[in-house]
Amino acid sequence: MKLKKKNLVIIGAVLAIILVGGISAGLALSKKDDIKKEDKTETKEENKEESKVKVVDLNSKSRPYAVMINNIGAARPYHTGLQDAYLVYEIVVEGGITRYLALFKDKTNEVVGNVRSARHYYIDYVLENDAYYVHWGWSPQAESDIASLDIDNLNGLTYGSPYFFRQNISGINLEHKAFTNLKALQDKVDDLGYRKETNKDLLLNYSAESVNLPDNKTDALNVDIKYSGSTITNYVYDSENKVYKQYVNDKAHTDYETKKQYTVKNIIVYQIGNTSIAGDSKGRQDLDNIGTGKGKFITEGKIIPITWEKKSRAAETIYRYENGEEITVNDGNTWIHIVPTNGSISIS
Repeated sequence: MKLKKKNLVIIGAVLAIILVGGISAGLALSKKDDIKKEDKTETKEENKEESKVKVVDLNSKSRPYAVMINNIGAARPYHTGLQDAYLVYEIVVEGGITRYLALFKDKTNEVVGNVRSARHYYIDYVLENDAYYVHWGWSPQAESDIASLDIDNLNGLTYGSPYFFRQNISGINLEHKAFTNLKALQDKVDDLGYRKETNKDLLLNYSAESVNLPDNKTDALNVDIKYSGSTITNYVYDSENKVYKQYVNDKAHTDYETKKQYTVKNIIVYQIGNTSIAGDSKGRQDLDNIGTGKGKFITEGKIIPITWEKKSRAAETIYRYENGEEITVNDGNTWIHIVPTNGSISIS
């Protein structure tokens, strides 16, 4: 009987040890599972961070600066800061030359230019992006519209250094030496009491991952956009970096400070009518840009037919695939080329 009791005690002790060991092992495994879950969660968070759109902060409510850029041949070698613009419009002005409207959001570049005078139809694209209009001078039509439409603008004729300044560049006319300081302009916006938060969404939809394009896409490795006999914008696709290298009149378009050639991720191009304003001695233009039409969306070596629609001067232009779905652009900068009907677009 005593022996039996002793055996039972031993068996009980062994079972207790096994039970404790099992619980410990179970806790250890549970802890391992928790660690694995944490690791997975962290990995997901890291991937989430990595997949964020980089060209702009999609959560930012700050208004962009729309800077009028001189694109006459004498000024072009001194272009500075354009690679940091998330969106650029190229539109014809008088004499067959073009100007750029470069939009910067949450940027503090201290040198951007060359800055040039405003034209009234560029205001339509300032409005559709709810931007501050940055320019140095204006046409009579632009001056009138800026006043009547109450456009928040920053004019180099009004505000000197540090907001606007002349670069010490020899061999070019004074008007081609004009530049602006985005960091300083933020202080001037505060002084003027301009509204700080945007009342519009971004013009375009962005994807952090490569966009799935419709089936009707075709190759687009070389693009030539002719505004006039004196101004042709060219692109050559760089398949390694999945961007288009930009040229003007077949010459590499480079940044004056960085010496790097400008590259573009997304290109939107379409043609609309333009006419000279009656009685304007300078030959300034009017643009037939309210309405609808057809265009092209070019990205990552492919071209897709699209449509555009702009209902009013302040309305955002909507770009759609032929099936009616709004386009989504790849993460990167976008250039919108609005070309006269007497110009041409060649893509191969």
